[in-house]
Amino acid sequence: MDYQILNNVKLGENVKIFNFVNLYGCAIGDNTKIGSFTEIQKNVNIGKNCKISSHTFICEGVEIEDDVFIGHNVTFINDKYPRSTNGSGQLQTEADWNVVKTLIKKGASVGSSATILCGVTVGENAIVGAGAVVTKDVPPDSIVAGVPAHIIKEQIEV
Repeated sequence: MDYQILNNVKLGENVKIFNFVNLYGCAIGDNTKIGSFTEIQKNVNIGKNCKISSHTFICEGVEIEDDVFIGHNVTFINDKYPRSTNGSGQLQTEADWNVVKTLIKKGASVGSSATILCGVTVGENAIVGAGAVVTKDVPPDSIVAGVPAHIIKEQIEV
């Protein structure tokens, strides 16, 4: 297998990890699958029975509850005002910015190529359409799509 898992990763039972995956400082729940070419950073928590599809980037500060589907090429963002350097022109370090947390609630689905900005909550059983850019909270049991994402259906039956 071609993947890197540091010893500070907590893996539940029956976790499946495919090739070319980087995991460090995160926790992955039981029966979760992690697709190829995925990176999951430190301080990320992923619940049980999740499917994280290939080419996905899950950055520090993201929490994904149980039974969540993350499509291919989904990107999470954890900094509202990203910069390369600090005020004195030096490359930024962790001391120069604060992680803004993001929460994906139980049973939610995030479509391929969606971008999830930091500080939002995607509600239980909500669906984020492919290619959407989520800039604000998504209500439970709703469907959002577009750029920026907006509600296209308020209540879905699960």
